[in-house]
Amino acid sequence: MQDRSAQADSLRARIIRLALLLLLATSATALGTEKRLTVHDIYGSSLFSAKSVQGIQWMKSGNRFSYLDVADTSTKLRSIWIYDVKSGKREIAVNAKDLLLPGGTEPFRITTYAWSPAEDQILFTETLPARSLKTGGAFYLYDMKTKSFRQITKTKEPQSIIQFSPDGKHIGFVRENNLFVYDLTSGSEKQLTHDGSATIINGQFDWVYEEEFEIINGYRWSPDSRRIAFWRLDISHEPVYPITDFMPLHPGIEEQRYPNPGDTNAVVKIGVVAVAAGGTKWMDLGTDTDVYIPRIQWTQDPNVLSIQRLNRRQNVLDLLFADVTTGATRAVITERDSAWVSVRNGLTFLKSKRQFIWSSERSGFLHLYLYDYDGKLVNQVTSGDWEVSDFKGVDERRDLVYFTSTKNSPLERQLYSLKLNGRGLTQISRDRGTHSVSFSPTFAYYLDSYSNIETPTQQILLESNGNVVRVLEANPLSPMRDYAIGAEHFITFATSDGVTLNAAILYPVNFDSTKRYPVLFDVYGGPGSQTVRDAWGGTGYLWHQLLAENGYLIFVVDGRGTGGRGRAFEKIVNNQLGKWEVNDQIEGAKYLATLPYVDAHRIGIWGWSYGGYMASLTLLVGADYFKTAVAVAPVTDWKLYDSIYTERYMDTPQHNPKGYEESAPVNHAEKLKGAFLVIHGTSDDNVHWQNTIQLVNALEKANKQFRTAFYPNRNHGIFGGATRENLYTRITDFLMENL
Repeated sequence: MQDRSAQADSLRARIIRLALLLLLATSATALGTEKRLTVHDIYGSSLFSAKSVQGIQWMKSGNRFSYLDVADTSTKLRSIWIYDVKSGKREIAVNAKDLLLPGGTEPFRITTYAWSPAEDQILFTETLPARSLKTGGAFYLYDMKTKSFRQITKTKEPQSIIQFSPDGKHIGFVRENNLFVYDLTSGSEKQLTHDGSATIINGQFDWVYEEEFEIINGYRWSPDSRRIAFWRLDISHEPVYPITDFMPLHPGIEEQRYPNPGDTNAVVKIGVVAVAAGGTKWMDLGTDTDVYIPRIQWTQDPNVLSIQRLNRRQNVLDLLFADVTTGATRAVITERDSAWVSVRNGLTFLKSKRQFIWSSERSGFLHLYLYDYDGKLVNQVTSGDWEVSDFKGVDERRDLVYFTSTKNSPLERQLYSLKLNGRGLTQISRDRGTHSVSFSPTFAYYLDSYSNIETPTQQILLESNGNVVRVLEANPLSPMRDYAIGAEHFITFATSDGVTLNAAILYPVNFDSTKRYPVLFDVYGGPGSQTVRDAWGGTGYLWHQLLAENGYLIFVVDGRGTGGRGRAFEKIVNNQLGKWEVNDQIEGAKYLATLPYVDAHRIGIWGWSYGGYMASLTLLVGADYFKTAVAVAPVTDWKLYDSIYTERYMDTPQHNPKGYEESAPVNHAEKLKGAFLVIHGTSDDNVHWQNTIQLVNALEKANKQFRTAFYPNRNHGIFGGATRENLYTRITDFLMENL
């Protein structure tokens, strides 16, 4: 960390430093002394590893935060430190070497931690296997006063979703799909649900809920700590997908519940259980059981629970208020859309009034609205032809709402504030690029993870008015000074049907406009995503620079369907995934062909996951424009992906057979002309290996030549050991050979 004296002269100093960095790189190029990037440098070493302050948690005073850092370099164990915002001083709150159980010899390794509400105890948990999104295992308590460390559970079965009650008297957790509480006063545990099994899940989720609704915690403590509201999922009718471990002599199989489009989903119920008396009251969710409950949240009234109910088509979202004493519910708000309604996280209940903040796209752009508990609109808070990206909260004392948005540009995320009545809009952040912020509980300070295309992610501590307190981590990436850097620019161009698209071009090192260069498209392209952003690109950016050193142009275009530009631009892809997304990649190739320095016969495309889908379909449908493609972990037929994600954009195969047929790369295999490399992990639990197998089968039937690579027991991220270095070496070599 750096204090104010090490900050230089405000954020402008970093811009100057980066300009000098680029000058140094250019000078090195001119002198012919620069180093050349290698795949090993980027993916097989720590040469370009960015630093960050990890495990940050604001303390309730708002003037301090805790974080994880090494106290003893000889052990490399991470300890918990406290950082004083005003002074910049830091001190160890818990030294990892002191976390010894009675009779133990090895200290506990801290990966996650949670403060008790009174901040007098710290909860530690073990980590479950890597494939799980949950954290859990056994859990432990450290007492700040007595400096004692003890293990709470000693069962063979792992626990997960472990958290304090708001009053700090209990710890809730899930064991074997049942909900439990541990009484910190008596030292006893109590089981609250009893029907948990392999197919009945209480307090947590199946894979598809976790992945597509981005929720892990399956229960919520009431504000008064007297009750717990929880999800109950019956997954008994979800189909089973086998994930095979081919490494043992006799392969093993892990069964995963995974509903495909049109399959039977989990049946969900919302229960509220009394912690002291036990007994569950079920909330009335209506007669239709084929629905989703993507969010539940307590209001400020401990007798009222909010429930968001989404129909299976995902185009009608109801906000229900439930009386937890009776289970009766009433609809407060209903959102409808001819395409789909996206589920958001911004619902916030004010403490001083019976009002709440709600987000909606009803105006054509995502904005914030203020409602009362009767569902009456008080006023629209934000408005305009731009989107709220991330709602950060309400400072009720000062009547201010904080959020990041695209108001300045779809390429940026700037921080703003305004009054609850919608007046007094003020931009707080000052530097061009992307700001991701975390406010202190009092809204006096915030932490900003800031970057742009030239600036690696920096962690900065600021006052709520945007004044810099100090830079916590500057990440200058000094080794970059030794390398030649290709210039990157944002551009726009118009498609043949008159739509303006945002794009970015990374030019080759020593670019010469009189020469012609090959081009590699980098694509993701999924609905609501955004690749063309004024933000640091990490290792992907460095790999692009490696290709630029070797004479390649890198091109990125956000076509129709991507986010940041409003509802109409994004939701044009409804019921026809792949159509407009691929069309606009082809439009990008047509545009590049008009540039005198582009070799239009040497244009390739690559992508991962949805990007792998895009790379596959673009090479096939756009065979006259693209010479080669690399697809990593691609969806090759939307019938093979999960129900929640796919049906959101495509409905079911039964209702939209044409859309599914036209969107599937497996149905366009006969169009392949260029060089094609497909890569997949055999244990991918997200986009199953089945996708690549079926694409390979279709290509073989069409008698097309292609290349494949698979990584045994690797999941969707394809990492571990030397895997990433091996993978990117394979991709780089393939591109050098075929582009």
